[in-house]
Amino acid sequence: MVRPVGAQHAAPLPMTTSGFDLEELTIAQLQDGMRTGSHTSRSICAAYLARLAELDPKLHSVIETNPDALAIADRLDAERKAGRVRGPLHGIPVLVKDNIATADRMMTTAGSLALAGVTPPRDAPLVARLRAAGAVILGKTNLSEWANIRSNQSSSGWSARGGQCANPYALDRNPCGSSSGTGAAIAANFAAAGVGTETDGSIVCPSSACSLVGVKPTLGLIDGAGIIPIAHSQDTAGPMARTVADATALLGALSGRDFSASLDPAGLKGARIGVARQKFFGYSPEADAVVGAAIEVLKSQGAVIVDPADIPHAGEYDDSELTVLLYELKADLATYLASWAPGAKVKTLADVIAFNEANKEREMPYFGQEFFLQAQEKGPLTDQVYRDALAKDQRLSRAEGLDVVFTQHNLDAIVAPTGSPAWPTDLVNGDHFLGASSTPAAVAGYASVAVPAGYSFGLPVGMSFIGRANSEATLLKLAYGYERTAKPRRPPGFLPQWRPDVDPAR
Repeated sequence: MVRPVGAQHAAPLPMTTSGFDLEELTIAQLQDGMRTGSHTSRSICAAYLARLAELDPKLHSVIETNPDALAIADRLDAERKAGRVRGPLHGIPVLVKDNIATADRMMTTAGSLALAGVTPPRDAPLVARLRAAGAVILGKTNLSEWANIRSNQSSSGWSARGGQCANPYALDRNPCGSSSGTGAAIAANFAAAGVGTETDGSIVCPSSACSLVGVKPTLGLIDGAGIIPIAHSQDTAGPMARTVADATALLGALSGRDFSASLDPAGLKGARIGVARQKFFGYSPEADAVVGAAIEVLKSQGAVIVDPADIPHAGEYDDSELTVLLYELKADLATYLASWAPGAKVKTLADVIAFNEANKEREMPYFGQEFFLQAQEKGPLTDQVYRDALAKDQRLSRAEGLDVVFTQHNLDAIVAPTGSPAWPTDLVNGDHFLGASSTPAAVAGYASVAVPAGYSFGLPVGMSFIGRANSEATLLKLAYGYERTAKPRRPPGFLPQWRPDVDPAR
């Protein structure tokens, strides 16, 4: 039997959650508790850690917890007592995906045994921002190994270190990847909020599958240094949270900008919102029905709906996108390893490939490394093939794609289903994606925000607000207006297996 190595899980216990009084509490409510003295950062962190130890054996959402979390919380409590409160995240526990460098007693491995034991020499800039804002890094979340760029037959949420992550709504269903651990953990109330990363879909898809708000920021809004890469032309970190307000607070800390003005209850009034029908509806009648109802909510709150507002060239740059990702993976990974993992035995993609081959039983028990092998065959970033593919991507996604439909209809945002309800996890055949709407914004480097839209057979379905570059404030405003009216999120029930007669959402 193949067992995950390095995952810090307690022995399985019954789901009692006895004494846990923080479920679904927002960051603002946690701050109120610390301000009034009913909670401290230590008590909050301890409660989340106890819940995680009790329930995460069911999920495998967290690879390891921070052994210094409670000591950090004590220091932040002392600061508060002395009259210093750094901001809305002071004393708030946050989980961070295990491809983001933290210079502490935790590893940064992208879920791979090739980097087991490696501690980066310094914090990624986004982690330094979180610490400066007073957040407690509670632990590192599981993920699709190497952010799901290793194999074309992978199962989202599986890594050699963490094993297979499960969806807290129905444990036999997939949490979607690659920020699967962050999605599952935050949905399960293991921390106040979490940080994921996305190249194409890896923030918004797990947010949709786990009934969360996920913000895929404009490329460059958040410093990407210290993130184990796929591709610099698309990679970005972003917040994943249970409410728009929490995601907004976390985005502010990650970016150094204040988005709090976006929390406008009347944010939908007069907004022009397009509906991207072509390609993004039709693959899942269940998702279509849920998002159709959500669009009616947008209308009821004064939004002007332009339907259809299709995105030109959607689906026409999938092949060139993969070409760009494979070229950049080979170059960017070597750069990361040299700067952020100088003590690692692997120095290049070729070294990682060799490690996986030498450790097949633990690293490749279910699927291989086809994409790694394809990337290794690519040349340098000066190759004309790469330059042509990147130019095609940017032209079709930006100037001839999203820019056209936004200008033509004078839109504030475009909406579409984020994805289908979660599929059953299948380690034999891999993921069963039916469709998604993440690619245009991902390839263009533009912003998108996924919000819970409702449930189909008890399984979460998300709706994405897609915007232009640097439109985060607008998208959060629309998302907040929608959330305030629809109140779409229900917590998970940890159903062992999905059944049509049992609702996995509580």
